[in-house]
Amino acid sequence: MASKRFLYMNRKAPHGSVYALESLEVVLIGAAFEQDVSLAFVDDGVYQLLLNQDTAALGSKNFSPTFKALGDYDISKIYVEAESLEARGLTRDDLMPLTWEDEDDDWAEKDSIHIVSSEALAEIIEQQDVLLNF
Repeated sequence: MASKRFLYMNRKAPHGSVYALESLEVVLIGAAFEQDVSLAFVDDGVYQLLLNQDTAALGSKNFSPTFKALGDYDISKIYVEAESLEARGLTRDDLMPLTWEDEDDDWAEKDSIHIVSSEALAEIIEQQDVLLNF
């Protein structure tokens, strides 16, 4: 029996609520149990992947370095909606580098982040078995 495909939709900014951290924790747990995991970042969720986050002024823990562990959990499908980036004046260069190692390609390090249009993201969503919104 084929494993189900899980897509975790991240729509909230990384700080000011528990949504972003809760999503990341659930994603890592699912991947540890060998679920077929994908993540999508839309709306203010794109801020979760920003480079060099500093939460000192907020008085909250900066959990953004944890995203770098996703590749270690074989999570290589991270989709960022292009329109959400553009609406916030961001580009791919504003996002942290996230990679995974492809064992079928002599362990070559490959980019995990895929910038996709809202139309392409809708198609990706259609292909999933389970959609979880955060």
